Amino acid sequence: MSTPRRLSPIHESLQQIEGTWSDINGMPALIHTSEDARIAKTLGIADLSSLGRFGVKGAGAAAWLAHYGITVEQPNRWTRLAGGLAIRLGLSEYLIEDSLSNTSSNIPSNTLPNTMVSRLAAGNFDPDQVYPVLRQDLALALWGEQVPALMLQTCNFNFRALTLAENPVVLTTMIGVAVTVLPSERNGLPFYRIWCDGTFGNYFWHTLLAIAQELGGGVIGTTSILFP
Repeated sequence: MSTPRRLSPIHESLQQIEGTWSDINGMPALIHTSEDARIAKTLGIADLSSLGRFGVKGAGAAAWLAHYGITVEQPNRWTRLAGGLAIRLGLSEYLIEDSLSNTSSNIPSNTLPNTMVSRLAAGNFDPDQVYPVLRQDLALALWGEQVPALMLQTCNFNFRALTLAENPVVLTTMIGVAVTVLPSERNGLPFYRIWCDGTFGNYFWHTLLAIAQELGGGVIGTTSILFP
């Protein structure tokens, strides 16, 4: 068996959960559990760390991304792209992530996927104007009726005051960890994406999972999120 190129920050914790695994972008991913259908409507929490991710920063970052057809007009906003999404973090930093529905599974570990993120990472940089930022995030998705209840218990930010049609992005803290939160809806239910420093991964995951379970939710596989 080939050695994975990458492991999720919570790989060992996920291995304790019974379910089906597959390779996504060179990372072993929990893609299905027997409880997915039951849990997802209430509060499903899924690890999406396997998605391709790329950061870029600098005074020339906006112009550099525009060359690739990527534009986010306002800080702390996100936009949907044909191959993923782009998030503008403040004035001069961006996070680009491959699409939830444009992710290849079962890619051999020695093969790089031909995606938007891989093309950006192979671009030319001017260190004085634009430079890449290493993104080793724990990336999670929260989906279901009880997501607002979980956010109330873990974060002081008032997400109810946001207008989702404006594509807001919130840089805040949850349970003491700096996070980037993208609140939205899917199929009429709250659907939040969260990114945090992978070094806090296990603490962050176990704390959120415990609260999710108290609210009647739990872990769901990536298949429920990537290919609904």
